[in-house]
Amino acid sequence: MTPARDPDANGPEASAASDAADLDGEFGFAEPSTDQSFENALAKARDGARLSVDDAVELLATGTDADGIDRVRKERVLEAADRRRREEVGDEVTFVANLNNNVTTACNTGCLFCNFKDSAHAFEADSDADHAGFTKTPTESRRIVEDALEMGVYEVCSVSGLHPALALNAEHHEILAARDDPASEVNYRPPAAYATDPGTYLEQMRAMSVGGVHLHSMTPEEAYHAARGTDWDYETVYRELAAAGLDSAPGTAAEILVDEVRDVICPGKIRTDDWVAAMEGAVAAGLDVTSTMMYGHVETVEHRARHLQVIRDLQDRTGGITEFVPLSFIHRNTPLYRHGVVDSGPSRDEDELVVAVARLFLDNVDHVQASWVKSGDAHGLKLLNCGADDFMGTILSEEITKRAGGEHGEYRSFEDYVEMITAIGRTPVERSTDYRTRRRIDPDDGPHGPRLGPRADGTPMLPDRSADGASPEGGSAGAGD
Repeated sequence: MTPARDPDANGPEASAASDAADLDGEFGFAEPSTDQSFENALAKARDGARLSVDDAVELLATGTDADGIDRVRKERVLEAADRRRREEVGDEVTFVANLNNNVTTACNTGCLFCNFKDSAHAFEADSDADHAGFTKTPTESRRIVEDALEMGVYEVCSVSGLHPALALNAEHHEILAARDDPASEVNYRPPAAYATDPGTYLEQMRAMSVGGVHLHSMTPEEAYHAARGTDWDYETVYRELAAAGLDSAPGTAAEILVDEVRDVICPGKIRTDDWVAAMEGAVAAGLDVTSTMMYGHVETVEHRARHLQVIRDLQDRTGGITEFVPLSFIHRNTPLYRHGVVDSGPSRDEDELVVAVARLFLDNVDHVQASWVKSGDAHGLKLLNCGADDFMGTILSEEITKRAGGEHGEYRSFEDYVEMITAIGRTPVERSTDYRTRRRIDPDDGPHGPRLGPRADGTPMLPDRSADGASPEGGSAGAGD
């Protein structure tokens, strides 16, 4: 396990932001260059050869021999990726009926790309701090999942802040409390110190794993938190979580899996090696995992390529990754933006190239996702023609990107999916979380609703609100990694 981190809410973010801001956008990162050429890299991609990091750098940059993105070269990369997608997974576009139930926003880690968190001090029982955050008890989590099951949902995704009172189980509470100074040594305060007790990780897993729902939760960072202050390895932790109802683990908290980038944007988080070890532990415990990359902040195209190498190597060893999810950095409301370290997120061209190169480079990961939450409908559909074959899920509640300043809504109905996917000439397919169960949807056989869930009977999940002028995207103002 990685060593304990400084839990001072004002310390990590304030000092890291100050250090990053002092750099004025100059991080000492080498300008990407390779011994490869764009043309050779593209030829390898078209031939289906396994690409190197240098190949990926050239494709992501549309050639390091010139500044900026060359639009003609970009389209050639997108064409190669779309052809590869068609050859490998066909013309189906998949999606899932899911719900986000994030347990708490309380967190002291201080990541500069995040506006989801709230200082954990604000949640203490004697605090008078004004904040918009939340902590849910296991009972509240169960009620939310039960209500979602009645709507036909069959996947619950839960990604939360690192609440100091969250421990794996009762034994873990005892271990943490026995420290001389648990708050500073292992970022721990007892549940009694807070206005709301979040329960233990195992209690939250049991609460959300009801009625046959698929529980997708516990990032590598959360697994670290669930073992902090102990000598438990990641496989042990994930086996405990799986016994309590966890079905698969999200490969988020990845950001960019290159430590010099992590030193800038999330110095308080686990390192690349620990992220990899956590994913290996989850797979060893019998769980499927996903993989992600949050890009478009301070990293270079070489960092993106090296990140993809980490993912591909992990998949070569484990075979447990079901999908790759590119996460476009939403800059508004984040410390990186507020402190002047960045002035925007990635461009649309960069979004398209990341999806395309992921398809070409990750030759051992079948599915690449496009995000309507990050990109909106029109651009999300464009990404489906750049190598992506999955279009996320119904979501129902999306708090992370919204709080970071995203603008593209909080949920999507089956009717929306069928209409959008058929509009680009592709086949809409309802899928299970692990992609092993699929149901092709006939656009003419409406109305459309989920059928794969334990209580799903095809009834539309959400009412048609077009009659009262309400937006099908809801009234959100934003969302993140």
